[in-house]
Amino acid sequence: MSTALLTDRYELTMVQAALRSGKADRPTVFEVFTRSLPPGRRYGVVAGTGRLLEAVKDFRFDQAEIDFLLENEIVDQVTAKWLSEFKFSGSISGYQEGELFFAGSPVLTVESSFAEAVILETVMLSILNYDSAVASAAARMRFAAGNRYLAEMGARRANENAAVAAARAAYIVGFDATSNLEAGRSWGIPTMGTSAHSFTLLHDTESEAFQSQLASMGPDTTLLVDTYDVEKAVREAVRLTDGKISAVRLDSGDLSTAAQKVRKLLDELGAKETKIVVTNDLDEYTIAALAAAPVDRYGVGTSLVVGSGHPTVGFVYKLVSHFNGQEWVDVAKTSTAKTNVGGKKFASRSIEAGVAKAELVGSDTTGRELQVKLIENGEISDSAVGKQGVVAARKHHQLVIRELAEGAFRLSNGEPAIPTTFV
Repeated sequence: MSTALLTDRYELTMVQAALRSGKADRPTVFEVFTRSLPPGRRYGVVAGTGRLLEAVKDFRFDQAEIDFLLENEIVDQVTAKWLSEFKFSGSISGYQEGELFFAGSPVLTVESSFAEAVILETVMLSILNYDSAVASAAARMRFAAGNRYLAEMGARRANENAAVAAARAAYIVGFDATSNLEAGRSWGIPTMGTSAHSFTLLHDTESEAFQSQLASMGPDTTLLVDTYDVEKAVREAVRLTDGKISAVRLDSGDLSTAAQKVRKLLDELGAKETKIVVTNDLDEYTIAALAAAPVDRYGVGTSLVVGSGHPTVGFVYKLVSHFNGQEWVDVAKTSTAKTNVGGKKFASRSIEAGVAKAELVGSDTTGRELQVKLIENGEISDSAVGKQGVVAARKHHQLVIRELAEGAFRLSNGEPAIPTTFV
């Protein structure tokens, strides 16, 4: 399916005006960056790169798109012809998916004609801003959960397509599974899920509901035990399986107190191997508060898919340089509170004894290089897309997150983990 109309009208307005002025083919450099991290956040995580590359590949104006634009007088015939022949032929470099970013980090650099670059702005930002917001929040949850199992289950709290993207972003930063089957099919993410309260309520008794689920799935399943009386439900789950039920789930109330009572009861009944799963509007703070509780697995929904209070990371897409026919001219906005540094920039991270010390951005940097080629002369890097791209991003994140000092993982509001230095 074409992604060409997943854009703002003014992108096409600029292309049309640039075609008339003769500036459409002028070579340019655009950069994606955020002026600051969301309030209180100490680092961000780049996510969505693989989805972005696939969106660029599918960014084309077929006859249906051209007909819509002409019928609604959005573009003229000259622009329509240009759009009908569009295929991105430029180059894009950027931070690897799963990489950390900070204020001013040039997470994406687009080099092409003005028309080819500007027309991709909206779709690129919509993908990177959402996916990176989810990944940045999910990384905090992953830290708060420690080594405990962590599942994404926010599909019912988001747009159906955003839900798939959220599951992908969460998996990249270390979540173990998702409840979303499309995320499993599209991106190779392990899926999980058993039953809701409605399943228990459907049956004449809770015991009948448990028996039905066990007959279908066997004891290697999770029984939801807080529809009626938690203690009675736990006792019945153990009785029906001779103490071999894999896990029980709590979805309401004081989860810490409930988990302690259930753990004690399970142990008394001989079900010492049975795991305790908790859900119910968890976020990084409630997960951290449950660190001392006998919880084995967490399921996170709403807070994850909305970025835990920050549904965007504030990425912008700005022209930083163009070639006027004789020389490259560096350009930048100078408006109050919306300034940026002009000129094409490179980025690296200063590392000392394995610990990140600074984000170095400029024309001459030293340290671990952060940018890689994603598209070169219109050819997309296969290693960054599809299921293999997700696997690579997950592995990369596991490596780079270890570079942060211990203080960077505090959940309280604070300054960025490392400063951004323009050199």
